[in-house]
Amino acid sequence: MKHYSSGMRARLAFGLSLAIEFDCYLIDELVAVGDARFQRRCNEELFERRADRAFLMASHDIHMIAELCERALVIESGRARIFDDVHEAVDVYTWLRSS
Repeated sequence: MKHYSSGMRARLAFGLSLAIEFDCYLIDELVAVGDARFQRRCNEELFERRADRAFLMASHDIHMIAELCERALVIESGRARIFDDVHEAVDVYTWLRSS
């Protein structure tokens, strides 16, 4: 495994996560690696087939967050702010990144 590319390691982790049915999935930039086909498969397997599960996702991909999430948390300077409106969270995050 030490010679695997980041994409191969992501595929391995993805495969292992599908072998066990969890009530909650913790995703840390999982779909940020791999080719478009792998990203589509991640989306289908995790977010469509397991839509009844809870997901806690850490990502800088504001488009993915806006598309997949119902609520969001933005962390700045060690302080966290929870948003019930994901689009507001995306706007705040975008503003923070630009300032």
